[in-house]
Formats: sequence, C-alpha cells, structure tokens
Amino acid sequence: MSNSPERLKNIVIALVAVFLSVSIYFSFQNQSASTSLDLQAKNSLPLNVALTNNKPTLAEFYADWCTSCQAMAKDLSIVKKKYGESVNFVMLNIDNDKWLPEVLRYRVDGIPHFVFFDKEGKTIAQTIGEQPLTVLEANLTALAIGDSLPYATASGTVSPVKPQLESNQAIDPRSHGG
Repeated sequence: MSNSPERLKNIVIALVAVFLSVSIYFSFQNQSASTSLDLQAKNSLPLNVALTNNKPTLAEFYADWCTSCQAMAKDLSIVKKKYGESVNFVMLNIDNDKWLPEVLRYRVDGIPHFVFFDKEGKTIAQTIGEQPLTVLEANLTALAIGDSLPYATASGTVSPVKPQLESNQAIDPRSHGG
C-alpha cells in the first residue's frame, strides 16, 4: 500500500504532461493561417502591380526568422482585412536575393521595415521596427485618404547617382572622388 501514493503521483504527472502536450499542440494548430508570414507573402500583391494600379501601397520588408515580424503578423492580417480595398499590401522577404535592389534602394538596415507609397507609386514615408496596431492603423488611414502620415519618417527626394569619371581616368584619393 505504500506504493499507492507514489503510483497516484506518477499517474497525475503523466496526465498533466499529456494535457500540456495536447494544449501546446492545439495552440500551434489554432494559429490562424492568415497570420503566417509565409501565407501573407504568398497572398500579397506583386510590387510592380501595386506601384502601378493607382492605389496607395504599404510594402513590408521582412524575414521569416524576425521575431518582430512574426509578432506583427496578426496585426498586419487585421489591417489587411480592414484596409485591403483601399491600400495595396506587399511583402518582400529580405532573404530572397530577388529583392536586393529594393533592399538597397530603400536602405533597409533593420526589419520589419515599412515603405509607404502614394497612389502614383512615389515613396512618401518609411518606418522601421515593430509598430503598435494603433500606429499602423493611423498611418494606413492617412495613407488611404492621401493625408500626411502621423507616425512615419518622411523620406526626401533623392537624386540618382551618376559616375563622375571615365573608366580610364586616374582617381586622386585626396579629391574624395570629386
């Protein structure tokens, strides 16, 4: 009979372990497929289409391994449902070399990195890092109606870089390329 309390203890531990395992399994299964970064990326509009269809656009540079990107996935799913008729949503995975020109063009040095485009496809603002849902919604509301974004860093006009020298000219290091 002294074995009975020990056996009861082992049964309780086993039941708790099974319950926790089942709970963890179902919590992962319950994650909405629409909040998955991969699925959202597959369902996003191609960048070239978004920039030419006369609607404002939010482009997100992300990576699957980015914990902030993963944390924002649910909020992005919410705003895509709410603003999807009036704003394009584009997702660009920085781990895909295809997007290297855009990564360089928009100076992506941290993710998530959001670029806001007006309906003509012109860059009007950028934000970097995890954004609260309220901030994201305020920016998207303004973007949808063509107002200034309240929580974004505006980007100025840039000039294209043009080479200054012919390939056969010598460069004087003291000239700093000028």
